[in-house]
Order: sequence, then C-alpha cells, then structure tokens
Amino acid sequence: MIKAVIFDMYETLITHYRTPLYFSEAMAADAGVDTGSFRSMWRSLENDRTVGKITFEQTIERILKENDAYSDDMLSLICKKRRATKDRCFETMHEGIIPMLEAIKAKGIMIGLISNCFSEEAAAIKESVLYKYFDAPCLSYELKVRKPEREIFDICLERLGVKADECLYIGDGGSGELEAAEAVGMKALQAMWYSYDENNDVIERRPHFKALDDPQEIFSYI
Repeated sequence: MIKAVIFDMYETLITHYRTPLYFSEAMAADAGVDTGSFRSMWRSLENDRTVGKITFEQTIERILKENDAYSDDMLSLICKKRRATKDRCFETMHEGIIPMLEAIKAKGIMIGLISNCFSEEAAAIKESVLYKYFDAPCLSYELKVRKPEREIFDICLERLGVKADECLYIGDGGSGELEAAEAVGMKALQAMWYSYDENNDVIERRPHFKALDDPQEIFSYI
C-alpha cells in the first residue's frame, strides 16, 4: 500500500524551460565577464552551493571580484534577475501539477520533496504556491546532503514516517535519482511531462523505469 509520494522539484513539478533562462552565460554577459571564465568558476562551486557551503550571492561576489567586475549594483542586478527567473518557474508549471497534488492529498497520502537546490532556489521553493503541499520538504541546501546520496532519501522517509516500499518516487531522472530511490527500496517512476532539456532535446527515457507522460498517470500506481 502506498502511503507517500516523494517528488523531485526541477523538471518534475516545475521546469526552467518555459521561461527565459538566466544561467551562467546570461549572468556572464550582464557582468561583462568572459563566459568561459564565469562558467568555470560557477561549475567549480556547484557542489558547495548545493550542500549549503556557499550562497548564490557569495558565489557571484567571488566570481565578479576574481574577474575585476565587482560592484554592489552589479551584484544586486544579477541576484535580482536570478531570483526572478526562479520565481517564474512556479508561474509556468504544467497545468496538471496542482490538481495532482490535491488529489494525492485527498486520498490521505503524504507528499515528500527531495530537491537538489542552491540558496536562491531553496528560498523560491519555500515561498512558492507548492510548498504547502509537502509533508516532508527535504532541500539539499538546508540538509547539507544531496541526491543521489542515500542519506537524503532516508531523511525524507524518516520525516514521513513510512518505509521505502510504501513510497513512490517521481523524478525526471537527473542526478541519478531514480536509481538511488530504487536502491533505497522505493518504486521509482520517470516524469516525462516536461520532456525537454536546456538544448531543447528530448530527455532520455530510462527503459528500466516506467515513464509518466502526464501527472494524472501517477494514480495508476497508487
């Protein structure tokens, strides 16, 4: 019997790709910094940003200063634009997401969240229209641990008070999440309703996992 459903956030409940992107290339352009130099530093700090060792603001400040491009106004501009893009993701989500979450709740099934996220993303998630649906929101930035490490899955299960085999895990498949969830003992399903990545390429279907093309298909497994 399924007692809980745990979701990934990005490219599962919301997507980056229905709004203009504000990733490293765009930030570098605003700052007047060489894209390669900006991206190299940005990527080198990704894990630290994901597990809460450094904030988005601190990351940008460091990059700007090391590239002789720092000013308070530039830091403020980039941070403001980045946060705005994160907020807009919740305004352009698939129309079936909220009805799905409400229907899950109506069945008395708990909802968890496991999301690898940076500081600005954690803030956007906690202030979003979706946050109230989560009985156990587990954000890597706050917990200092990320997918696919088993610990973050165990924390979510403990907070929900369920066993792994009583839980579904739904995600697009990034960060090895489906394999990790299955290894813990959950039934893992691949969310395909947001089916394109940043290059507008179709996300690879994982033959080992059942694919869901619409949020309502989850109810075939509950």
